[in-house]
Amino acid sequence: MTRNFALYSAGVVAVAVFLTPLARSAAQPRDPSTISEYPLVGDEGQRVPNHSVKLLGPIDRLPGVVTVGNPKGKTTLVEFYDLNCPYCRAASADIADLIDLDPQIRLVLVPYPVLGIASIGAARVELAVGKLGTPQQFYDFHRKIYAQRGTADGPRALEVAHGLGFDEAQLTKLGDSDAITQTMKNLVSLGSTLGLAATPSFIVGNVAILGYPGRYRLQAIVDAASTCGKVVC
Repeated sequence: MTRNFALYSAGVVAVAVFLTPLARSAAQPRDPSTISEYPLVGDEGQRVPNHSVKLLGPIDRLPGVVTVGNPKGKTTLVEFYDLNCPYCRAASADIADLIDLDPQIRLVLVPYPVLGIASIGAARVELAVGKLGTPQQFYDFHRKIYAQRGTADGPRALEVAHGLGFDEAQLTKLGDSDAITQTMKNLVSLGSTLGLAATPSFIVGNVAILGYPGRYRLQAIVDAASTCGKVVC
């Protein structure tokens, strides 16, 4: 199996040095994790930080971003996630159930590798899968990564992608490309600019929701967006 992925090169360390400050900083004047513009309470009674955002354009049109579920669905749920985030893992299974139950959900997946070098290596593979495969294949890879135990890094991601029929040599070459590096930088920079100080973070309409509120609260947010176009009706 190929093991010369950029996870073990000086290049990925350089990317990590670039991404880490972006992940820790935000364009918001206050710490976004302390802001709650809407009274959202999670499934376990926790306060769910949220704030309004201004988008310069459709996120789903950015390189590296993949839309699944119903591409023409009424309700758009944008998720910024890290493949090593345990809360993202829980959210992944719940969101898959929501999509199965609601054919009007349009899920926009935004890779947001902010939890270290392993996440960057895994994201390189995932972004390569997004270029080489279909949206459904990307989503299959996404779900299978979260079904694994342990750390998701470049080699682990290659194993999962290979099991789905992708060629490891192609993935490695594309994943190590400057284009993929720039895509990662752009997506992390976007999340930082939007004040997404937690993974997962969601955007519904013009509101950013930081952290996973739980299945039932997320369902309520999606239902409200469908009914009145807001996170709370």
